[in-house]
Amino acid sequence: MKILFAGTPRFAAQHLSGLLSHARRHGDSDNIEIVGVITQPDKPGKRGKSPVPSETKRVAQQHQIPVIQPEKLTAEHLRPFNADLLIVVAYGQILKPDVLRLPAYGCINVHGSLLPRWRGAAPIQRAILAGDEQTGICVIQMDQGLDTGSILATRSIPLENADTTASLSDKLSELGIAGLIEVCNKIHLGLTEPVVQSEEGTCYAHKISKEEANMDWDASSITVGRSIRAFYPDPVCYTFLGSMRVKLLKASMSHPDGIQSAPGKVLEVSKRGVDVACGTGSILLEQVQLPIGKGSVLTGADILNARSELIFAGVTFTRLAAEI
Repeated sequence: MKILFAGTPRFAAQHLSGLLSHARRHGDSDNIEIVGVITQPDKPGKRGKSPVPSETKRVAQQHQIPVIQPEKLTAEHLRPFNADLLIVVAYGQILKPDVLRLPAYGCINVHGSLLPRWRGAAPIQRAILAGDEQTGICVIQMDQGLDTGSILATRSIPLENADTTASLSDKLSELGIAGLIEVCNKIHLGLTEPVVQSEEGTCYAHKISKEEANMDWDASSITVGRSIRAFYPDPVCYTFLGSMRVKLLKASMSHPDGIQSAPGKVLEVSKRGVDVACGTGSILLEQVQLPIGKGSVLTGADILNARSELIFAGVTFTRLAAEI
């Protein structure tokens, strides 16, 4: 079965790599043949550097697979490949009806949630922010709606308290690869059993904005912790110490409640980290990054040893930078 793969970020690249590994292991007996890859145009490099290709493009190039990068994907881009199926994973474009109809078996998509919960652009981050206890992936037959297609396969896992978007994405990509292989085999054999999505429990995972990552210390320590985990590795939570922007990379619960102090105030700095008061309770910042020196990631021990003049008990983190 000739397959086109459309995807862009790391999550998509992992799926492409998984499909290619599966095809190599099974040789001629496999029904997965990736004939081309579609990905977003290269991003402009920083400070005038060369354009940066997507991670999916890099995987395709490593395997000598033809790559196209249209600004807007149309059916005409697909025709030369004569593909039977289009697989879409975090591609970044809404597909037009003529694209959805062109492949003999249509288009299927791996979505990083248990649909119909968290339809939309940022399901992994939104699940962490909401404190969901369970998440997973769905492989769906794409239609013209936003993640509304019939479900072809689903797999679930518990969402752990320590999961970040980075760690959870890796777990879900493993589930997604297995789900894709299962569905491709069923399509090849004509054994798919699409299940129409329920509209009960529908909610939308709106795109993450950088402003959301500006830490609100008035929130509870539980919410602050979820935010730090949800926005790692991108866009990364941040706060201000005076005029200095501080990135918050890793944290754990310190006191869930009972703290009587101004939100954002540093209560203690220890080798374990920086204990900061929240609207309710406090959070222990285990890794932060300052925009000075080489911008190294700092632990509590690092701060005590080299940056104790900047971060110490009594200083306060804020949402706005102080004017110099």
